Amino acid sequence: MKDAGRKLGECKTAGAETVPREVIQPEVNPKTAALERVALAPEPALYLVATPIGNLEDITLRALRVLREVDLIACEDTRQTQKLLNHYGIATRTISYHEHNEMTRAAQLVKEMQEGASVALVTDAGMPGISDPGFRLISLAIRHHVPVVPIPGASAFLAALVASGLPTDSFRFSGFLPAKRGERRAALEAIRTSPRTQVFYEAPHRIVEALSDAVEILGKDRHVVIAREVTKLHEEFLRGRAGEVLETLKSRDGVKGEITLLIGKAEEAEAQVVGAARVSVRQRVERIMAEEKLDEKAALKKVAKERGISKSEAYRELQRSK
Repeated sequence: MKDAGRKLGECKTAGAETVPREVIQPEVNPKTAALERVALAPEPALYLVATPIGNLEDITLRALRVLREVDLIACEDTRQTQKLLNHYGIATRTISYHEHNEMTRAAQLVKEMQEGASVALVTDAGMPGISDPGFRLISLAIRHHVPVVPIPGASAFLAALVASGLPTDSFRFSGFLPAKRGERRAALEAIRTSPRTQVFYEAPHRIVEALSDAVEILGKDRHVVIAREVTKLHEEFLRGRAGEVLETLKSRDGVKGEITLLIGKAEEAEAQVVGAARVSVRQRVERIMAEEKLDEKAALKKVAKERGISKSEAYRELQRSK
């Protein structure tokens, strides 16, 4: 086991003399020492270590200890991870593990763990496996009975969700929205009547297009939040109706940074109208005529208003279905 975490170092405090680092280390509670030793990284296992999503202070003491004491750190980008390791004076060996080599590298890492190595898996930011490489290695380790130990920490979508102001009692995280417009619109169509807050990641160069689709499909009054550069220097939350937020983004000279898009759940009245739109114009007209005792012309006018189309367009659809 490495002794990096116990080496005598020096740290300075404001207005005080240099104090040996070992003096200010917290005391170990003998009652919990045995439990803590179980979680120490020298045991052969795969440790899923959450890393900061921006601010380097957003990392746990446990994560730092594990990164110091494992035999190997598997990184999405070794150059990015090295910045974090250098900041905290961690000298553990690193190896690349990303989407282009994960199939072969996963087998290699599992073999090393079976032979007694302890491995930490990290991504460039946040929790491994969340819209980042990691699933293949995790599932392969489990199949080969290698212990998998999560080391919780920063997560971009959770940080954005709790600060969004949207309901958090029921939500769905779906990773990145599809890049292709047709697939993206289909994904948005699927959540039109959802009773849950929806959370997506989106690329900065596509966010205006994505929000434009959201306005067209979900309506300009749907509540949305754009969380940009969360925990970083230029952190920003844009909260409001979809149409208003879209105009704010359009007024800017481009959008930069990491973005989380949050979409509020459908309101009850809105869900009822959208649900009505799933039936044909003829079916809806007949239902309104029966329920509200209206003639066909009045019922058709109401259906056109519900669906946001002209009366002539509603009439053509009615005729096609007869």
